[in-house]
Amino acid sequence: MILCIETATSLCSVALCDNNAVLSLKESNEGRSHASLLTLFIQDLLHEAGISVADLDAVAVSKGPGSYTGLRIGVSAAKGIAYAASLPLIGIETTFSMFHGFYDYIKGKYTFTSYDLFCPLLDARRMEVYSAVFNHEGKIVRNLKAEIMTNESFSEYPESSRIFLFGDGAEKCKDVIKRQNIIYESGYNISASSMCKPASEALSERDFEDVAYFEPFYLKDFLTSKPVKNVLGN
Repeated sequence: MILCIETATSLCSVALCDNNAVLSLKESNEGRSHASLLTLFIQDLLHEAGISVADLDAVAVSKGPGSYTGLRIGVSAAKGIAYAASLPLIGIETTFSMFHGFYDYIKGKYTFTSYDLFCPLLDARRMEVYSAVFNHEGKIVRNLKAEIMTNESFSEYPESSRIFLFGDGAEKCKDVIKRQNIIYESGYNISASSMCKPASEALSERDFEDVAYFEPFYLKDFLTSKPVKNVLGN
């Protein structure tokens, strides 16, 4: 079993996963509650499953990008558990787990083609977002980066490609990017349950982090010379 910890956004979420299946989940979207809830959620999940930390196969944590405070809390907890119980530590890039969660959430609504693209967007304040682009198989089409949304964003992709935008950074794009091939999906919420598949794959491939030196991936040393008025389309 893998303990999955997701604290990259305002949501504090913890899941127990086994063989690509979510066994149990606890989460709260109260905001700024990670420090008080995370340890409690972990204890409750283990107690309800009738296991201890020593029974786990690994600990997985969302490594970023995302909220500075949230990431620090989640990574610190994951490292502490992994170190104390001598467990492997798995770091999952936040947008990668978002893709997997969104794809499972939406796959019954659409018939996907090889031209479709998926762009998880994490709010980075103002008009900035953290984003990456994946194809329908979860392969990286455009690497993760911090960027400012403009009416030219995603214009490098052909009109024949549907581009699904989702995540807490998607809402700010609606008034800026209005091309016909852009599809906004607001129902999906980031969750530790989205980490189940990538964490299971990492465990199988023994793709582990160094517990002693692992740090969150903030991706926020980002500056731009573009004026705000251009971002807003004025």
